[in-house]
Amino acid sequence: MTARTTRRTALGRSRTAVATAAAVAASLLLLSACGDQTDAAIAKREAKKNRNEHAPLFKMLPKDVQEKALLQVGSDITYKPVEFRSNGAVEGIDPDLAEAMSKELGIKLNFNNATFDTLMGGLKSKRYDIAMSAMTDTKERQQGIDSNTGKKIGQGVDFIDYLNVGVSLYTQKGKTKGVDGWETLCGKTIAVQRGTVSDDLAKDKSKACEKNGEQAISIEAFDNDSEAQTRLRTGGVDAVSSDYPVAAYAVKVSGHGKDFQMVGGAPLKAAPYGIAVPKGKQQLRDALKAAMELAIKNGSYAKVLDKWDVKDAAVKDVQINGGS
Repeated sequence: MTARTTRRTALGRSRTAVATAAAVAASLLLLSACGDQTDAAIAKREAKKNRNEHAPLFKMLPKDVQEKALLQVGSDITYKPVEFRSNGAVEGIDPDLAEAMSKELGIKLNFNNATFDTLMGGLKSKRYDIAMSAMTDTKERQQGIDSNTGKKIGQGVDFIDYLNVGVSLYTQKGKTKGVDGWETLCGKTIAVQRGTVSDDLAKDKSKACEKNGEQAISIEAFDNDSEAQTRLRTGGVDAVSSDYPVAAYAVKVSGHGKDFQMVGGAPLKAAPYGIAVPKGKQQLRDALKAAMELAIKNGSYAKVLDKWDVKDAAVKDVQINGGS
């Protein structure tokens, strides 16, 4: 009796041990199939997927960028046709040019949405590696100076200039209210996107109105250009000022071309769009410049500009800090 009980107990323990070992093995297999789900492990897998060490300019990139194979791009993704969302995907001139550059660099350029006037702060805080958002290259931005206060608020950025774009005015179609250029805006109301060249230009023109004894321009500044367009569409303002590609696109597509019309003739104050890179990042800056130059050389740059009907904004030479 005693011997038989001992035998059964040993047998039971043996079976329990086998079952436990099998369960552990199954768990290990499951973990192996799922993979390490820590942030670091996920980033490493993504880097491996995005990295192309055989790309023409991969070795030009800083080592840390090669390692993560990713650049976080700050952008106001509400600025058709430069950058915008369509069915959840980021589209437009800038994303298409970034894709052309990424093929030369062998890494991914990932667009992050933010309001335009927060992008420089995002670069300063290292939330973004670069900014690519229809950003005009100006001396103030290069030097980290706030255009409103004239005070230095940061180290500034270097720009890689890739398009040459002016500022345009548009009104409700058939309802210009006497607006036919900046000189006719005194006493009128204009909508702009906050922090843009249009915003700065409207303020300068308003001061000129007052200096000449006329009424100031009433300026309504919005977080994005879509809000400015809505304000004009409903008759809340007399005109909107935007960069030429954005103004032309709005006039063409809003209401199937029935909502707006361009006024004032040729775009004013033509200046370059630049990719903003924080000061002190010369190696990254030079690699991005080389990528844009290769895109121009191999024809992918021209294809993007043709696609979005902005070939008149093309540059022949990619400059660093060419803005004034």
